[in-house]
Amino acid sequence: MPVALVTTPDLSPSRESTGMRNLQQLIQLRWIAVVGQVLAIAYAHFILAIALPLQPMLLVLAMLAAYNIASQIVAKHRRRVTNQALLLALLVDVATLTAQLHFSGGLTNPFVFLFLLHVVLGAILLRTVASWIIAAATTLCMVWLALYPGPVTLPADLSQGLASLYVQGLLICFALVATLLVVFITRIGRILRERDARLAAMRQRAAEEEHIVRMGLLASGAAHELGTPLSTLSVILGDWKHLPSFASDPELLQDVVEMQAQVLRCKAIVSGILQSAGDPRGEAPEQLRLRDFFDDLADEWRTTRPTQRFDYRNQCADNPLIVSDPGLMQMIANVLDNALEASPQHVAMTVALANGDVVIDVADDGPGFTPTMLAQLGKPYQSSKNEPGHGLGLFLSVNVARSLGGTLTARNSTHGAVVTVRLPLSALMLEDESEGDGDGE
Repeated sequence: MPVALVTTPDLSPSRESTGMRNLQQLIQLRWIAVVGQVLAIAYAHFILAIALPLQPMLLVLAMLAAYNIASQIVAKHRRRVTNQALLLALLVDVATLTAQLHFSGGLTNPFVFLFLLHVVLGAILLRTVASWIIAAATTLCMVWLALYPGPVTLPADLSQGLASLYVQGLLICFALVATLLVVFITRIGRILRERDARLAAMRQRAAEEEHIVRMGLLASGAAHELGTPLSTLSVILGDWKHLPSFASDPELLQDVVEMQAQVLRCKAIVSGILQSAGDPRGEAPEQLRLRDFFDDLADEWRTTRPTQRFDYRNQCADNPLIVSDPGLMQMIANVLDNALEASPQHVAMTVALANGDVVIDVADDGPGFTPTMLAQLGKPYQSSKNEPGHGLGLFLSVNVARSLGGTLTARNSTHGAVVTVRLPLSALMLEDESEGDGDGE
């Protein structure tokens, strides 16, 4: 009596395609089917005394095992499985079932209804044309079994009720098909829900990236527009410094000097925006040592922000050359600015290397994140301030970290909040540097 060959999807998280997971499950279940068919043939031949042609039936099983070994070898060297490969696998199962039915009673074998299982599997797993091919193949196999019933004829006696071997076989076949279909369709439903969730996440990510592109275009345009008036203000303030009315008043002169410094800072910010809008990793990117990059960033942030206390610790054991990326600098500055807004009295930043990643922890003594913000971290306009425009800093930071292959996570501590940025060191290094070990000082 043949055993059904069923593909069931693997629900474990994997980077492999759904087709590959189905093929791997099919390989595993085919081994179970080979063992099951050996036991079924032995039971029918030796216990029920049905004179089955053992040699051709065992030959079919040997060919099925050989095909399964070949499939296993192919699966080790491939990451994806096409619709045609799954169609071939199901056709092999249909052909094997047909051969075994031919040698064990043909249409009088109650397990002939296992063909319906393959039709359902084809409709679920395959594309429309391929599923129709499975339906046509099973129909033709049924016709072939009717024309060529084989060497064994089983009595299809329904008058004996449950005492009839045929009725018992029908019940076993029905229970087997029903059980496998429930299990299979349930798992397929889970895979479809997972797929829909992945598609929804991809759509969300595409929408966020489109949003970032629009913001980048607006920022670049605004930077170009602001360049001229800032230059004009810088010239005017430079002239004011030399006017007698300002030179004779130290307080006014100090105000003019401070205004000129702030204008220069605005011009530097505008220049940074324009540089980020271009290609900061172009033909001649600026290179810095890892520790120097973060030391300079911390010093610049400390001198330009009104923080009362800024604790900075650089615990990087290695010191390779990295690319000084303005986008990365702005991302870390955004995280620090958010911490400063929540806790003007104290902000702390720790930089370390762990398992090939640069880990940046930014802590504050503020009220921390609400559960809603933690659940929606990185989504635009998610902020505890409930003011227009807020919440974009973390949104942009999350996307910058993701574009570099890293992550940005947040949690609440006993004294406030902690934001952790984890970036692969290889993503910050030049290609020739990342291929080596990295230099230390």
